[in-house]
Amino acid sequence: MAAIVQDEESLSVNKIQPLASTPMAEYLKDREGKKQCNATRLKKVLGVEDFFSLMVWRASMSEFLGTAVLVFAIDTIVISTIESETKLPNLILSILVAITITILLLATYPISGGHINPLVTFSALLTGLISISKAFIYILAQCAGGVVGALALKAVVNNNIESTFSLGGCTLHIVAPGPNGPTVIGLETGQALWLEIICGFVFLFASVLMAFDHRQAKALGHVTIFTIVGIVLGLLVYVSTSVTTAKGYAGAGLNPARCLGPALVRGGHLWDGHWVFWLGPAISAVAFSLYKKIIPPQLSHTVL
Repeated sequence: MAAIVQDEESLSVNKIQPLASTPMAEYLKDREGKKQCNATRLKKVLGVEDFFSLMVWRASMSEFLGTAVLVFAIDTIVISTIESETKLPNLILSILVAITITILLLATYPISGGHINPLVTFSALLTGLISISKAFIYILAQCAGGVVGALALKAVVNNNIESTFSLGGCTLHIVAPGPNGPTVIGLETGQALWLEIICGFVFLFASVLMAFDHRQAKALGHVTIFTIVGIVLGLLVYVSTSVTTAKGYAGAGLNPARCLGPALVRGGHLWDGHWVFWLGPAISAVAFSLYKKIIPPQLSHTVL
């Protein structure tokens, strides 16, 4: 009798077991797995927990202070190099920018990762390194820091310097006195946009790419990486201000937050073509993210 019961149980098991491995069951299982995977991926991209994370908001304070110091220092350097009437203002400006950027990156990296630039943060978002929530918080902090840096500069310069140099802000052109009255001198909007796109992509490709690659950053060291980032930015400032030879054009902004601060504080012609200093970096960040996706993973993480 026990043998008969055992045989019946084994038969019932044998009847049920195949049903679990039918094509329909496998399809439903795969579909459910894909749903869970997509939900997890969406949650990671949005990063809702980052928005409510005290650590992220604390880290954004580093971005805020770093960008404020950056705007104050860079704009002061711009004003002082032009006002000194040196023979090579572009070269001196580029060297000082490189040194300033390197120091600020070293100061902010241990806390927030050392972005201090919406271009870098947006690129990190598009390449999947940070979430949308964290990118939003960082860019908000950077823009606020840019405004505070411009306000600090406004507080220490006189009205004559403020109006003459526009707080060292990002300009495409200026109104200058001419023989037949005031004339507009500077760079055309289309040329300035192309310079922003090209210089932004070169900046990401030649320096930030190494910082995004953890293995390469570990091999070279953070000091070396940030020094390279500073040098590349300095070279791009020199190129963008020298290749056009257009008076009234301040060169490639390469940092929307730096351009936003003086524009909000000073206003006036700083708003003329201001969108160029946002759209250009955004396009270069998208192009850089596409480039990152094209590179095979085994090549993008190889350290020779």
